[in-house]
Amino acid sequence: MNINNIKWNDKDLIPAIIQDASSFNVLMLGYMNNESLEKTIDTNEVTFFSRSKQRLWTKGETSGNKLLVKSIELDCDRDTLLIKVDPLGPTCHKGNYSCFASESKSALAMIYILENLIDNRKKEISENSYINSLLKKGVKEISKKVTEEAGETAIAAVTDDGRLIDESADLLFHLIVLLKSQELSFDDVLKELKKRSANQ
Repeated sequence: MNINNIKWNDKDLIPAIIQDASSFNVLMLGYMNNESLEKTIDTNEVTFFSRSKQRLWTKGETSGNKLLVKSIELDCDRDTLLIKVDPLGPTCHKGNYSCFASESKSALAMIYILENLIDNRKKEISENSYINSLLKKGVKEISKKVTEEAGETAIAAVTDDGRLIDESADLLFHLIVLLKSQELSFDDVLKELKKRSANQ
């Protein structure tokens, strides 16, 4: 993207829509000037221009919930940016996944909300956390739990006892914990499926 092609508004700013690169959920809207955009490109971390404080601010500079840039795109009118990111934690200052409530409720967003929760549990150990208890047991025990949940899911389907959705949710939950325990993510699985779909 050529910065020189941008149509800045009358205050030399451009709105930037921030989108989760994995789930495609809209996370927030901010404004950038030329300096904040250049810093975003240089550091690979989203930096806005604060209209209220009249200064640059990097998202997550105090909370640690940074937005790592995956791509930057200029719209057809050249007056709006679409920035796809990998969010390191909740984007909203209220602790929510997105600044837009409806985006946090989407089915796919729940996967990434869960992954963020698991990451937080790794950092802040809680004695009452089921996730912490799983992580503490290690990969062998988590793997056993995934096998157990897979069996229960299959039995629920065969017996048609009305628990297929419940058991599938248990299976997916434990699979995500297993992936995160190995420093992997659900997005890595989706990328592999995408790669395979090209050959089918």
